[in-house]
Amino acid sequence: MNNKTVLFDKHLEYNGKIVDFAGWQMPVNYGSQMDEHHQVRKDAGMFDVSHMVIVDLGQGDIRAFLQYLLANDVAKLQLAGKALYSCMLNEKGGVIDDLIVYYMSDEWYRVVINAGTREKDLAWINKHAPAFKVNVKERDDLAMIAVQGPNARAKAFEALPVDVVEAAAPLKRFFGADCGDWFVGRTGYTGEDGFEIMLPSSEAAGLWDKLAAAGIKPCGLGARDTLRLEAGMNLYGNDMTEDTSPLISGLSWTVALDPVERDFIGRGPLEAEKAAGVKQKLVGLVLEERGVLRGHQKVMAEDETGQVVGEGEITSGTFSPSLQKSIAFARVPTGIGKTCKVEIRGKLLQAAVVKPVFVRDGQPV
Repeated sequence: MNNKTVLFDKHLEYNGKIVDFAGWQMPVNYGSQMDEHHQVRKDAGMFDVSHMVIVDLGQGDIRAFLQYLLANDVAKLQLAGKALYSCMLNEKGGVIDDLIVYYMSDEWYRVVINAGTREKDLAWINKHAPAFKVNVKERDDLAMIAVQGPNARAKAFEALPVDVVEAAAPLKRFFGADCGDWFVGRTGYTGEDGFEIMLPSSEAAGLWDKLAAAGIKPCGLGARDTLRLEAGMNLYGNDMTEDTSPLISGLSWTVALDPVERDFIGRGPLEAEKAAGVKQKLVGLVLEERGVLRGHQKVMAEDETGQVVGEGEITSGTFSPSLQKSIAFARVPTGIGKTCKVEIRGKLLQAAVVKPVFVRDGQPV
């Protein structure tokens, strides 16, 4: 595939280095990935996320549909604009995708899903929607720009239309606002404050330039990945897949087993897994020696006495620009203690086991 977002020419204009990502030509950086990372942590940066898939659900019994489709319970959404993070599971309890759903009214919910899982997600949603008479509409007419960082909101207000500013200014975190042709969510994938702005594709390039003029620097996929990992946010295909349940992927908090009468796809296998005792969990690792943690490296899990209790595997790893250390997520036996060994180039290196959140609102946790 050779897909390009509506902002592709802007990426070239701003000297973006283009790489293939899930079939899309996207900028990995515009110069220095490290500088872009710090730009978001300390000031404000923007990302083209127009490859993400925006889906509007209308008509029919949308709430009942989503209560069946998702592991989290949309009944929690009582206020217009409130967003919910959830996994969408298969019949075995594996994760088809993770997504955000906005409740706008009983007649309209907006769902944002990942680019790399677009075809299978839409097929799955469309397979189950008819039973609830729900209309599924992919909004391929919209672009999406994420503005992130401690100064992101203030600087974005300088570039956004007046009516959008009025709608976005009072938003609490994890809420969205309908602004006619535009939509603003106070959400993101970096651990920083900011907005995800959905707007007509024809207006995206103009907004990109206005945001840049307001001091919000373009950032690429490289910084987006280090930022999300520092913030403890999972990446689909790495930290969870169709073969892993949310219970072993650090996402048990997104599974609503109450009320017990709510049936959702994958519920039975999750209940069985929980009853049998979950054997693995997702943890954070901080490497205590020189080296770089990478995906698929073997982890030798140790208990509190230093005895090996089993093996695990790194699911995501990188060098943390904020901590100046190598960090990772790893799926390991639940009996792991505070330390482990990671096999890197034939050597076993020491790592500390921590909660899988390393940076929150720009500060080390």
